Amino acid sequence: MPRIPLPAWERQTTTVDEQLSMSTAEIGLAVRTVNCLEDHGVLTVEDLLNCTPERLLSFPNFGEKTLEEVYRALEDFGFPRKAKHPV
Repeated sequence: MPRIPLPAWERQTTTVDEQLSMSTAEIGLAVRTVNCLEDHGVLTVEDLLNCTPERLLSFPNFGEKTLEEVYRALEDFGFPRKAKHPV
């Protein structure tokens, strides 16, 4: 899977199903964040959306700043957070 974020114009032309099947690397997360997620079986945007903040924060080396990075990347792709997690 590519580890290059999609350009803005291409994000607008993808369907929701295509966005959900994208790898976490494709949404512009840091390599360290992607590696941490992949180590815990979170490979796609859909996997990421199905994770609770508590689950993500339970991963070693995954803290509040990383959680905020994930939320921002998802929001850039049109997936707003359900409830603002305090950071």
